[in-house]
Amino acid sequence: MKKLLILLALFALIGASVFAQDDEATEEPMEMDLEPWVCPEGYEGQTLSVYNWSTYIAEDTIPNFEELCGVTVNYDIFDSNETMLARIRQGNPGYDIVIPSNDTIAVMIREDLLVPLDYDLIPNIANVSSEFIDPPFDPENQYSVPYQWGTIGLGYNTEVFPDGISTWEEMWNHDGTVAWLDDRRSMFGIALIALGYDPNSENPDEIAEARDYLLDRGSNVVTIAADDGQVLLERGDVDITVEYSGDIIDLGYECECDTYAYVIPEEGSNIWSDNMAIPIDAPNPELAMVFIDYVLDPVVGAEISNFTAYGSPNQTAIDADLIDEELLSDTSIYPTDETRERLFIITEVSADAEQAYNDAWDELLIFLGQ
Repeated sequence: MKKLLILLALFALIGASVFAQDDEATEEPMEMDLEPWVCPEGYEGQTLSVYNWSTYIAEDTIPNFEELCGVTVNYDIFDSNETMLARIRQGNPGYDIVIPSNDTIAVMIREDLLVPLDYDLIPNIANVSSEFIDPPFDPENQYSVPYQWGTIGLGYNTEVFPDGISTWEEMWNHDGTVAWLDDRRSMFGIALIALGYDPNSENPDEIAEARDYLLDRGSNVVTIAADDGQVLLERGDVDITVEYSGDIIDLGYECECDTYAYVIPEEGSNIWSDNMAIPIDAPNPELAMVFIDYVLDPVVGAEISNFTAYGSPNQTAIDADLIDEELLSDTSIYPTDETRERLFIITEVSADAEQAYNDAWDELLIFLGQ
């Protein structure tokens, strides 16, 4: 850990915050001599199993790693933190890498479900922006490193809303079809801030009030989307969907059209990071750490962010001008400081509060007929 802290201290002298892109995007890129990532020897013929969100990695990230290391990668996807966590809690079925969000990392640390990282195998930690180092959910990054980050907001069809939308109220009141996101803590956080409460409240009465707040505004909800709201929007099944930023932004880039837009509502919303970690009883933890180092390579990390349209935590990739300028200058991906003031982070709550959120969400789904 001392070696990690020294590396980070050195990097802090040349690094800058990833969230200060307004100014950085206009600066000249730094001159850097970036060497291609080389796989350490001794892993040929081994197998790595990765458990990740859907549509969340570049097309050649896995094939390139397989070729560079002479290994085979099994790649599975999950649709929510709860799905992933439940599977690991039941006994790791063989995954070497999982990619949970920040509060779920904290829960997994608390429940001894993660393996500490060996930074001798992850020298590319030096590429990570200081903004993501020593986070409150994982002090000194003992168990996790950042993968991608983004926000939760509204994806909508611009043909239905030619003048755009900008608030949660416009979604609550929409006389048409809406999808919410199957992310209970974020949805409850949105309701809690609307009610004037802490988005991470542990008060059962406030959690119940947030449930009722959502229920009163759920008459236009046709489905709770399992991380596929962008598909529903593209198919025309819904006019508005609550979704992760990159899923909607990437949809617009893919269609090369102006039919779909993403907005962070004025009232505020959730900003999050997803993080690479190694679950307990991983069959191949050393190869997992080699994979983490590979993803933190600036070229590899930039390719992932350019493909997914999520924010990059890789400061070296940003400084070396490896992130597409169109993406880096997009304030729906890299929010301005003014917008960031309205964003909240989901943090770990007690086991009792976690159960209260789960129970309230289950009740909400029943009341909404989902």
